[in-house]
Amino acid sequence: MKLVTVAQMRELEQAAVAAGTSEAQMMEEAGLAIAQEVWMLMGTLESRRIIVLAGPGSNGGDGMIAARNLSDWGADVGVYLPRVRRDMSLAADLQERDIPLIIGGEDPGYEKLNSMLLVADLVIDALLGIGKARPIDPEEPIGIVLDRLATIRNSHTPPKLIAVDLPTGVDGDTGACDALTVPPDLTVTFGLPKVGLYQEPASALVGKIQVIDIGIPKAATDAMDLELITPRWVRSAMPNRPTGANKGTFGRVLVLGGSSRYPGAPKLAATAAYRAGAGLVTIATTTGVAALITGAIAEATWLPLHASDEGTIADTAALALRNEWPDVNAAVVGPGLGRSESVSAMLWAALPDLAELPGGVVFDADALNAIAAMPDAPGRMPARAVFTPHPGELARLLGTTVADVQSRRIAAAVEAAAKYGVVVVLKGAHTVVAGPSGSIRLSPYANPLLATAGSGDVLAGMIGGYLAQGLDPATAATLSVYLHGATGETLREEYGDSGLLAGELADKLPSVARSARTI
Repeated sequence: MKLVTVAQMRELEQAAVAAGTSEAQMMEEAGLAIAQEVWMLMGTLESRRIIVLAGPGSNGGDGMIAARNLSDWGADVGVYLPRVRRDMSLAADLQERDIPLIIGGEDPGYEKLNSMLLVADLVIDALLGIGKARPIDPEEPIGIVLDRLATIRNSHTPPKLIAVDLPTGVDGDTGACDALTVPPDLTVTFGLPKVGLYQEPASALVGKIQVIDIGIPKAATDAMDLELITPRWVRSAMPNRPTGANKGTFGRVLVLGGSSRYPGAPKLAATAAYRAGAGLVTIATTTGVAALITGAIAEATWLPLHASDEGTIADTAALALRNEWPDVNAAVVGPGLGRSESVSAMLWAALPDLAELPGGVVFDADALNAIAAMPDAPGRMPARAVFTPHPGELARLLGTTVADVQSRRIAAAVEAAAKYGVVVVLKGAHTVVAGPSGSIRLSPYANPLLATAGSGDVLAGMIGGYLAQGLDPATAATLSVYLHGATGETLREEYGDSGLLAGELADKLPSVARSARTI
């Protein structure tokens, strides 16, 4: 499903106008859709008391048209304007229907607003929508209205709340929420959903999302490069599993990782590669790590490597690996590698060989930290590469701070993808998958259960498994991100928000993937 920024939505509205759909017509469509959603939410409208909080812009106009329709259908409707609208032409329709229209400046102490909210069955938040440009002042009319709305929503018998396009105070691009934002039960958004609805913290506050067509040309929406990953897309992306296959059909993955401090990480990645469907997985690690974990994954083959004095893989491993790469389809490099000069030297020397892998390579964890320290790294990256950073690793790759990355997650992922010429998977709530050409896909999932050690190793192994089966890097990464999140959601039903072991995530993957094929 396509998503848009606020600027892109304004461009789409202009495209609709250019194609012959007037702004007035789009507003009529929006207002009618809001009224219909109210009807469906309430079940019946007869004598239902509905309050529309209408702001100064087109969002408020949508709400006023909804009020007109709801009144025609039998609801008891009132409209409250925090301040006078520049265009009061819609007020005539309300006056013809004897719909009460209260203006904040004519309501000392906001007593009329309080009285309206106390008896309301449902409130429509049509205050700002995508029009928020600055923090809301709690002393200004809109801030006061939101404060009164929050109070009644926290009462013992709160009214239902529907937000128009965006809940007031939500940033349509970043998902940031004003302190005065009141969470609705339902957000009715128009044209295409705004990307901020699917980013934290907004995604946890916006309620159910209903997308309404208001006449935006399909060609214009198809040109948008930001998408929410959906079950339909996942079903179409799953690799074929022919009945006459053998293990070679599904590719060989080599997992390069492990150190004395992090011996279990390559095991998790290898298990996940198998669970994603890879035919054969080899773990290349130090002899000491291999001795520790060989019994934990009997299905893997092994390439023991010399260790450095720090307990990491020695820099000479690049030469030892050179004879192995011709038989490998895809690699996962980084889980548990540790940070040392020998790791950096080994990785720098191995990059030309990794560029020859037909399926591609996943760089994870300390491989990313090593790459971030390489001044010539952008020019040495394999063409079929995937980075899987958490915000701290991405900050190092971009030479910035974690706070900066988190404040602009999508833009930061896109920047890194362009800088290094790779697919970037920025992990976290609503994981971002950004391609070097500018394509962006967003996970629908935000799940604290997945915030556990080893979860990232599992994701990296899954991507490697799908690369080995012939999927392109962007598809392998996107599919893995969705299934990783969907598996977490399945386990959340059993465990709640904590207590997951990463190995359980890998083990549950096949049944979730099976379900995804039949959705």
